[in-house]
Amino acid sequence: MQATAYTYDPGTRSGSVLLDDGTPVDFAADAFDAGGLLLLRPGQRVRIETTGEGEERRITLVTLQTL
Repeated sequence: MQATAYTYDPGTRSGSVLLDDGTPVDFAADAFDAGGLLLLRPGQRVRIETTGEGEERRITLVTLQTL
């Protein structure tokens, strides 16, 4: 699934993304670390993997979107 980086805190390595429908979803440091990224800037397109549905949705991986 694709999304857009919305917030990122380098101190906690956590933040949030906006899904293409505008829904914000938070991610924790473990999801950021799983993607092998060093930095994330708001506005970057990212690929995410999730588990769960609705309020239970959790991001398990954040990485840069590549073509």
